[in-house]
Amino acid sequence: MSMIGKQIRMERIINRNTGKTVIVPMDHGISVGPIEGLESVRDAVEKVAEGGASAIVEHKGLIQAGHRRKGRDIGLIIHLSASTNLSPLPHTKTLVCTIEEAIKLGADAVSIHVNLGDTYEREMLKDFGKISYEARTWGIPLLAMIYPRGEKIKNEYDVKVIKHAARVGNEMGADIVKVSYTGSVETFYEVVRGCSIPVVIAGGPKMASDRDILEMVKGAMIAGGAGVSIGRNIFQHQNPTKMVQAICSIVHDNANIDDGLKMLENC
Repeated sequence: MSMIGKQIRMERIINRNTGKTVIVPMDHGISVGPIEGLESVRDAVEKVAEGGASAIVEHKGLIQAGHRRKGRDIGLIIHLSASTNLSPLPHTKTLVCTIEEAIKLGADAVSIHVNLGDTYEREMLKDFGKISYEARTWGIPLLAMIYPRGEKIKNEYDVKVIKHAARVGNEMGADIVKVSYTGSVETFYEVVRGCSIPVVIAGGPKMASDRDILEMVKGAMIAGGAGVSIGRNIFQHQNPTKMVQAICSIVHDNANIDDGLKMLENC
């Protein structure tokens, strides 16, 4: 089977010149409702597209609401996993969309979420295996969001469990894996070294300062990361467009943190 279809789609979600990506997930509504910054998905998409983001992550029901008919194009990753924080098992993800449905809706890629260490980890891994096969069959890139979250996990940012999470995504056949940042260049280098596919970092909870965000992005890039998948710290920023521009300058142009902060002045 020719892989040209997957290659074309990958170039819609990863910058073909730099091989790096700035993804903005907007799939939070199922988990936590219409939080600040995502009340209007179209406004949120407009702002991050204008800033130069590579792609967004959305659930299937928001594609129509978020689609713009003018302005800069942006890659579309449709999220296949869901759970709500109203559930007694909020970390147990279930499949809510198929590959075929995502393709019909115009997806350039699909994403799946697995929480390692959860009581129902085996079910999520089984779903991952199924989706990985189907994504490969259809030639559509697969982004795997893998987090260590469960009773046995003492620290979900520990390099040992993060590098294990990244490797799981790799071994299961994902094309890109998203994990939490481990807090330092040295430890994140271990994560990247143990994984043969591109590794992007999650943004995590809303941070206290712009410098904290940009330091995390710079650290991940120095360690060999392939970019970022940052939600709240972009769409809840007072100027999401400028924050995307600042992050893009670090990811694609190797800018330093102070250059990024200058772009955020007078927000």
